Amino acid sequence: MIRNWRVTVGGASRTLRGPAPVTYGLIALCCLVFVIGPASGLDPAYGSGDAALAAQRAWFHRWGVVPAELFEGSPGAALTPATALFVHGSWVHLLGNMLFLYVFGVMTEERMGRLQFLLFYVGSGYLALLGYAAANADSEQSLVGASGAISAVLGAFLFLFPGARVTSLLPFLFFLPLRFPAWVVLPFWAALQWLAAGRASDGPGVAYLAHLVGFGLGLVFAWVRFGRTTAVSSRGTAPGPPAAKPGRLDRE
Repeated sequence: MIRNWRVTVGGASRTLRGPAPVTYGLIALCCLVFVIGPASGLDPAYGSGDAALAAQRAWFHRWGVVPAELFEGSPGAALTPATALFVHGSWVHLLGNMLFLYVFGVMTEERMGRLQFLLFYVGSGYLALLGYAAANADSEQSLVGASGAISAVLGAFLFLFPGARVTSLLPFLFFLPLRFPAWVVLPFWAALQWLAAGRASDGPGVAYLAHLVGFGLGLVFAWVRFGRTTAVSSRGTAPGPPAAKPGRLDRE
């Protein structure tokens, strides 16, 4: 696990530089959807105990991706890879994803522009969930979460800001804070996702494959769209990639 907290480039904080309405809007929408849903536990109308659990399962099934239903030709099911990007399974799931969207999204949006960043985020997230569903076509578990789209932002960030310094706390090194360039940490994270996805042969759980698809899409998009000459070599501190949390449903 890699935990990181802020982004600076050239010694100046970039998380607060300039407006980033798309990033902030995506965060606000995800938070709103979670608060009004049963997983937040804030609406007593969903009940408690078994009733609350049943409401959560119904909510995830309605708005999340169910691979076994996605390819049956239903127009409603075809929209779920988009709606699932705004649904989260727990407070930890939500806050973890939103933290990394906030830190990485501001700089990436600033570089791409508002409309392009929005289309990139939703399109990459959709394709990441679609790729996971195709690889697990028989699964009837719901898949929710924004990590596929956020992983795409990480891939684009790696290309655009390869020299950004990543401060990481690594458990196997007694949580010593170490700083590495983004071009070292993010590919290492992608390799871990690849290995984890290869071991997940007993059925879906954490959607590592969606992370890999999103990361690859983001990296390729940035390379095709912006070209090598636009990459920014920076000396700052950057957060690491989001980590999915295991649970009863598939979470990105």
